[in-house]
Amino acid sequence: MYFHASILGLLLATSSSAIPITEANRRQLGSSINESDLTSGVACKAVTVIFARGTTEMGNVGSVAGPPFFAALATDIGAGNLAVQGVNYAADIPGFLEGGDPTGSSSMAALVSQAQTQCPSTKIVLSGYSQGGQLVHNTAKTLTSAQTAAVAAVVIFGDPDNGEAVGSIPSSNVLIICHAGDDICAHGDSILAPHLTYGQDASTAASFVAKLVGS
Repeated sequence: MYFHASILGLLLATSSSAIPITEANRRQLGSSINESDLTSGVACKAVTVIFARGTTEMGNVGSVAGPPFFAALATDIGAGNLAVQGVNYAADIPGFLEGGDPTGSSSMAALVSQAQTQCPSTKIVLSGYSQGGQLVHNTAKTLTSAQTAAVAAVVIFGDPDNGEAVGSIPSSNVLIICHAGDDICAHGDSILAPHLTYGQDASTAASFVAKLVGS
């Protein structure tokens, strides 16, 4: 019961109307629920974040954790040094219950491969929120040694696989952010209030990544 009631709350939290802004300050304000720098052919940047949104979130990066994180990171390392790519996947409840949507996990792995091939000098950051965290874990397990070496940092907000290693990525390069009282982080399936507030950790996440990418 808690799960379904809370899903409604999550939908309401992510459906607020957007205020038109210019392209120049869009990411700095954390206002977009879609990011496709890698697949749209934007010029390579020093850092590429590949992000998977949470269950029921809109767009390809959602609104709870992703956009605030991107905005904070753009401030820390410079917007001109940052590319962001969201993972296009269903982000539905069955995928969460399955341990992370398999198609989405494969798509995220493919984006890592594309980033490494398309922009060989970029430092890759894998990140996700809620079910998106499951995708990060699933993806990391499939990476080659060369792909793993290209991943400079991992940040997961509200991790359903909290306590598990992220593939063979060094733990010193991984930040798992879980709030007290978040049932998802306790391997449950109830979406409670603490699971919906990870935007407040954007600066912490950005600072962690900035140190690892050398900015």
